[in-house]
Amino acid sequence: MKKKSVVAVALAAAMTVGTLPAAVFAEESAKPYEGVTLSMWMSVSEYQDGTKAVMEKATEELGMEFDVEINPAGTEGDNIIKTRCASNELPDISAYNCGSLFTALNPKEHFLDITDEEFTQKMDEAYLNTVTQEGRVYGAPVVNTSAGAVVYWKPDYEELGLEVPKTWDAFLENCQALKDAGKAPVYLAAGTTWTTQVLFLGDNYNVVSKNPDFADGFTAGTAKFAEDEGALASWQKYEDLVDMYQDGYTAATYEDGLEAMGTGAATHWIILTSVIPLILASHPEAEENIGVFAIPGDDPENTGLTVWEPTSWYISKDSENKEAALAFLDFYYQEENLDLYINTYGANGPSCIKGYTLPESVASAIRIDMQAYFDEGKTAPALEFLTPVKGATCEQITTSAALGQIDGATAAQMYDDDCKKSAVQQDLGWE
Repeated sequence: MKKKSVVAVALAAAMTVGTLPAAVFAEESAKPYEGVTLSMWMSVSEYQDGTKAVMEKATEELGMEFDVEINPAGTEGDNIIKTRCASNELPDISAYNCGSLFTALNPKEHFLDITDEEFTQKMDEAYLNTVTQEGRVYGAPVVNTSAGAVVYWKPDYEELGLEVPKTWDAFLENCQALKDAGKAPVYLAAGTTWTTQVLFLGDNYNVVSKNPDFADGFTAGTAKFAEDEGALASWQKYEDLVDMYQDGYTAATYEDGLEAMGTGAATHWIILTSVIPLILASHPEAEENIGVFAIPGDDPENTGLTVWEPTSWYISKDSENKEAALAFLDFYYQEENLDLYINTYGANGPSCIKGYTLPESVASAIRIDMQAYFDEGKTAPALEFLTPVKGATCEQITTSAALGQIDGATAAQMYDDDCKKSAVQQDLGWE
């Protein structure tokens, strides 16, 4: 049986307060969590204007206050939350990855089971799969999805009469036409090395389309990037782009990429779609000029997006403020508050909430271009949501491949060797 909204439960409980006059009851019940302070742990990516707006509204309407600690993200953040799990010193609510990294935290031991909460029923199956262990749900999405995709400058396509490519070969033909016209076909931010991973990681839709069992085989050590044809192709794509970058690509940064795409200085950037709100924050006039399409494979009838499910909220199992924490999440997923979040911050991609329609304020690149892949069911999770194995030096290998320092086959073998270290540490039986 589904639980009632915790807000409704709290207000109903307040009705039983003795024989207080109606005016006193109304005043006391208006903010059922007055005096409660929720401790929250999140990175600057989560603690942005959209989240702050919803938190401020929750304080106004529910009464709870928030004590926010900013985590450093990355490896340091991973180590901090693992230490706090081990020492039972988690805050009331933590923002952390879903998928394999979530599973590694032993959620049953540390996080509150929210399977039967009303707000949990609003979440789509693709997301729930990434925060479920042994059939129980422990996480709720902080933001929307994002994807590893090609963000592109539409006016260049219109000027040269190009069409959105449905195969990798067609994409390369577009790039050559752009180069011949004196444009920068592909932006590379090699000065911010993590960005070079997106071509490889964002190609996972094509990998699993060719071999649906690849992720399971990779986890078991029986499937390898250097040996699987579709997986190897992800690495070989770097070879195809070496001569397609803008001037100064070796030192170019992520921030430079935001500016370049906001002004049309480059036509394509293979990057996470979370850049779109950031681009438009500085260049709102570019909204109609920015588009998105999936990294294409070799089947024109099956082009799809590789999706990153969002960072998630987790309530500590040992929290003394469980009821208030649940009330906040129930509040967070009410439609008007989802709208508040998105109208304040923007969206990285389609929502994980079933039946929720993105407001008109969201860029057409997300609301129309990306949404079409979701509506057609042509999405697949990034590999990190399907396997706990990821090489520690992935971005160093992808950077070398992007710069043409190694070929695709060499990069694939290097990555397999790097992943073996991770698999051995996790005792996954790789030989």
